[in-house]
Amino acid sequence: MHAPSKPASPSQQASQAGSATMPVRGALASLSLAMLLPALGTSIANVGLPDMARALQAPFQDVQWIVLAYLLAITALIVSVGRLGDMVGRRRLLLAGIALFAMASILCALAPTLWLLVAARALQGLGASVMMALTMAMVGSTVPKARTGGAMGLLGTMSAVGTTLGPALGGLLIARFGWQAIFLINVPLAGLALLLAWRYLPADQRDAHAKRPVFDHRGTALLALTLGAYALAMTLGRGHFGVRNAALLLAACVGAILFVRVELKAPAPLIRLAMLRAPALGAGLATSMLVATVMMSTLVVGPFYLARGLGLGTAVTGMVLAAGPLVAAFCGVPSGWLVDRYGAQRMGGAGLCGAAGACLALALLPASLGIPGYVAPIMLLTASYALFQAANNTAVMGDIVADQRGVISGMLNLSRNLGLVTGASVMGAVFAAGAGDIASARPAAMVGGMHATFGVASALILAALVIFVLGRTLSKTGDPT
Repeated sequence: MHAPSKPASPSQQASQAGSATMPVRGALASLSLAMLLPALGTSIANVGLPDMARALQAPFQDVQWIVLAYLLAITALIVSVGRLGDMVGRRRLLLAGIALFAMASILCALAPTLWLLVAARALQGLGASVMMALTMAMVGSTVPKARTGGAMGLLGTMSAVGTTLGPALGGLLIARFGWQAIFLINVPLAGLALLLAWRYLPADQRDAHAKRPVFDHRGTALLALTLGAYALAMTLGRGHFGVRNAALLLAACVGAILFVRVELKAPAPLIRLAMLRAPALGAGLATSMLVATVMMSTLVVGPFYLARGLGLGTAVTGMVLAAGPLVAAFCGVPSGWLVDRYGAQRMGGAGLCGAAGACLALALLPASLGIPGYVAPIMLLTASYALFQAANNTAVMGDIVADQRGVISGMLNLSRNLGLVTGASVMGAVFAAGAGDIASARPAAMVGGMHATFGVASALILAALVIFVLGRTLSKTGDPT
């Protein structure tokens, strides 16, 4: 007979618990950096456009492609790389994506001409799409289910930090080292993310007897072209919808129809369209796009309202605009804790209700309240968005089977990106219609434009709330239609 084993001492139990949580913390650190880098890559480049235009002797219209190429690559490829991660292994592909992002950042800094820089930015966008698609997908295999909300909140915080940090950090780097530094700063951060991911992320599990997965090349190409056409239709013209925009939008509609036909016949489709009939997933994607459209309104309308409506200087306007991203950075982790404690459905509804109240306040805001009257609802709107995002991401990713996490994570990020590009165009057009000729509009007209924009935003949030409640109800009844 074996002697009974002695129970572990308190110190041994503490040591075992610490060793068990260390890989989780290391994994979360790597995923956090992988979420920070794409957001930083988006926001840090904008501040360097004037310097790059001078250095590369290019007109400003062409220099805009430095930003556009990055966003187009992310939007067009994020679902496809998510599916590829499901097939070849998420850890393996995430490591490759981080390495590609670092290499492309070096190429951006070394580019001698504008169009080589644009090509390098598109390559950087490919690496960013891999990181964005797979970070949320990796949460399910690295974090206990009871802590999923906290992990999603942390990733939301890191995305907000990257967006907030980009302009300030970019300005400092350009002033000291030149525009190339805004790309080279990514290299050590990506190196650290690569090291942590290689050390702490769990190895990909593959079934040796499983059939070799088939990649849907036709569906992938059609979806990339369709999304690229839609993103271009929403961004070219800077708010003026012309013949070129209409042609691109028509091409996107035709592409979407062809994509659906191809996917219905494909033996191994990129997206299983039947999944979209699941109430929780369909509602989660729709509400994510609607809320992101509304959040873009703050970036489109805010600068004009503060500078022209309230007559604030550039420095003060910049400080006021930083309030929203700062709130998002501080609210992400607490939002995740609330989701873990009270549930994703309840906190998602609370976030949407808070956002609706904030948009309604902005739609009725009198200019006489000045800066405090604008900042208070913006802070409520941003905090509500952080809560909704943590809850929605947790709800959508919580019940997904393991071999679909990558593609669903890509679709969730895609819905947000499509909301942002749609918001920049549509909400900008609503503001212009309400304010009249922006170049010569008086302060009262700017106020009217903001009221009109957030009136539409209130309606969009209410629509999102209805979809959210309907999706929750159908999920409980088990009705997929």
